[in-house]
Amino acid sequence: MAENYTDPSGNTAQFRAFVDAPDAAAAPAPSRLPLIAGIGAVVVLVALVAWLVLG
Repeated sequence: MAENYTDPSGNTAQFRAFVDAPDAAAAPAPSRLPLIAGIGAVVVLVALVAWLVLG
């Protein structure tokens, strides 16, 4: 372990700063646009096939 490692539980102030620090490793949520576009394309294709079969 590195010698310059600071244990965040060393005292109350350090622990609170550690807990309240923003998580830099958190990734943003992925976009839902491809999912919505895919579902829309499936609905259009199903409607087109139904129109061709029933028409």
